[in-house]
Amino acid sequence: MGNNLLKGKRGIIFGALNPDSIAWKVAERAHEEGAKITLTNTPVAIRMGETNALAEKIDTIVIGADATNVDDLTNLFKESMEYLGGKIDFVLHSIGMSPNVRKERHYSDLDYNYLDKTLDVSAISFHKVMQTARKLDAISEWGSVVALSYVAAQRTFYGYNDMADAKALLESFARSFGYIYGRERRVRVNTISQSPTITTAGNGVKGFDRLLDFAERMSPLGNASAAACADYCITLFSDLTKMVTMQNLFHDGGFSNMGMSLRALEQYEKGLHQDCACGSANDDYPAADEHRYD
Repeated sequence: MGNNLLKGKRGIIFGALNPDSIAWKVAERAHEEGAKITLTNTPVAIRMGETNALAEKIDTIVIGADATNVDDLTNLFKESMEYLGGKIDFVLHSIGMSPNVRKERHYSDLDYNYLDKTLDVSAISFHKVMQTARKLDAISEWGSVVALSYVAAQRTFYGYNDMADAKALLESFARSFGYIYGRERRVRVNTISQSPTITTAGNGVKGFDRLLDFAERMSPLGNASAAACADYCITLFSDLTKMVTMQNLFHDGGFSNMGMSLRALEQYEKGLHQDCACGSANDDYPAADEHRYD
């Protein structure tokens, strides 16, 4: 049941692929809170995913757009403003993809063409979204732009690969563009550093199930769910956070401020005298020679 926190507001949600997507849950919550939104994704993701089903559920349209293509983004903002009847009040950037992760390229042996793609899709697209919106004057005064990030932007996580670099760049864009957008038009720009969350993109990270378990044991409140992240996004879209901008906001149950928890330490001690499974037939574990990267 909504509280009309977004009543009368208009938004664009990037990346609602299927019900596991955080963007999907954000779209549902924004609708519950009274907002009118449009959904967008790449044409191939729209064909392969379930975005059209979500659009039908919340009575809106899907506008195909490659977020790395400025012409597509220009059309997206123009069509959205026409359909919604005015300027946009909030935007969610929930996009991430790494060919190096998908192809299991080690971080010390990246394919640089893949790296270019990772950065363009996962980070530079955020700058393109904001630059396009600014040139079109498409976002209302006191509007809100939010992108989803992860703590690997600040700390090294095994297997997160070049996505960590993309998230660091994403957060830098939020600060740099947030200054310009805030001074000129009072538009606020923030990133949310979310707990590891079971999504299509998250499952592509090697050893993701163990990362989930580790974060759950480390975090005083446990991992934040996708639904809880959606609630947090709604607060940033609302007028309750008008003076919050250029921030990377941790939504992770306290994980980002932890060094070691008792639960994690006890679990570590249970396996302290067991042989390592590295080099086993289980593909989830690194090869034995990768110990040099531990």
